[in-house]
Amino acid sequence: MKSTPIDFEIIEKKINETQIGDLGIASIREIKRLVDMIEKESGQRFIRMEMGIPGLAPVQIGIEAEKKALDMGIPAIYPDIYGRAELKEEISKFVKLFLNIDVKTDGCIPTVGSMQGSFASFMTLNRMYKDRGQTLLLNPGFPVHMQQLLILGFETVAFDVYDYRGEKLRAKLESFLQYGKISTILYSNPNNPSWICFTERELRIIAEMADKYNVIVIEDLAYFGMDFRKDYSHPGVPPYQPSVSHYTENYVLLISSSKVFSYAGQRIGMMVISDKIFETEAPDLLRFYKFSRVGHAMVFGTLYALSSGTAHTPQFALTAILKAANSGELNFVEEVKEYGEKAKIMKKLFLDNGFKIVYDKDEDKPIADGFYFTFSYPGYTGGELLRELLSYGISAISLSICGSERIEGIRACVSLVKREQFPDLESRLKKFREDHR
Repeated sequence: MKSTPIDFEIIEKKINETQIGDLGIASIREIKRLVDMIEKESGQRFIRMEMGIPGLAPVQIGIEAEKKALDMGIPAIYPDIYGRAELKEEISKFVKLFLNIDVKTDGCIPTVGSMQGSFASFMTLNRMYKDRGQTLLLNPGFPVHMQQLLILGFETVAFDVYDYRGEKLRAKLESFLQYGKISTILYSNPNNPSWICFTERELRIIAEMADKYNVIVIEDLAYFGMDFRKDYSHPGVPPYQPSVSHYTENYVLLISSSKVFSYAGQRIGMMVISDKIFETEAPDLLRFYKFSRVGHAMVFGTLYALSSGTAHTPQFALTAILKAANSGELNFVEEVKEYGEKAKIMKKLFLDNGFKIVYDKDEDKPIADGFYFTFSYPGYTGGELLRELLSYGISAISLSICGSERIEGIRACVSLVKREQFPDLESRLKKFREDHR
């Protein structure tokens, strides 16, 4: 019987206790809880790659602004449902300076993380037309988006976009859109979990299809500027963060503060609704709201009902952070390049020990090194590989829960792995390879 860093009996015991069963369909939080339990009982530290949690310190500018707001007694005051005026102005400036798009402040709305932004978008946009309410998922994607759509009761259709890169994407999109049932398209860019990034050609194709079929693109920019192959860090200077918003007005952007500003704990994000969509009149919304105008239904209908606004002091923090970024005082991309540098090293350790990168190309170019990467090992499904890796003190999540058709794949997040753990990771991967030849 092979000797592994973690006693296999402990792993089996904890899997049974959690009643997970198939690790290949276990959620991120289920895997986290399982690994927490194994670590506690075994006394062994894992290489933790299952959670997409920032591994860097939060932007200090935000902390200081929030402290001042607390001292001012701001927690006693309800925030405006549509957000602080100064923050809305800075969001509008930010998308102009780093995306090169013009959006009025009305459509620049703080949300309780971009997760609330996606939930509110699905709830509102998929009700604009009574005969259309499906969301097309360009997978792989963030599993909780799929959970949101499920609990809201909206139908979804999906495909793994990796097989339809470049011009092939056009016909594939049209094969879904032509039936007139889809109201929204969702994807993340850079992509969670695969870290693929759409090319300008692909973004233009998505935009053209959205315009042709009057569909709204919900673009998740949780990892804004983090394709480190180009420098998107300078305000008002190209290149700009790639976005479908450069080619269509049928968009809602979700911009997170969690990764790029390491401000995850305060649950503050940005929803940016194009001027066209904000002002669109959709009489079918009156089935659920007092308003037929999309922007009003979104803010005074959905967001009001969900949370009555975003927490007040984090809005002061985000205002200060964006103001610093917009002025050039804060180079937020430089702050997070550590993720790309770690990914490059970690990917090599996996490749050197017989693993394969699952999603490895953007059309004909190697993908960037960033917050996530995907890997597999010959002869194993994602669930089987996860189970094996637990014995070596390595955790991740299966690509199956991300809507991927590559059932052999696993997603690894680099953020919580410290550089001082690299020698340990290397030795565990070498041992894994020795035991699985």
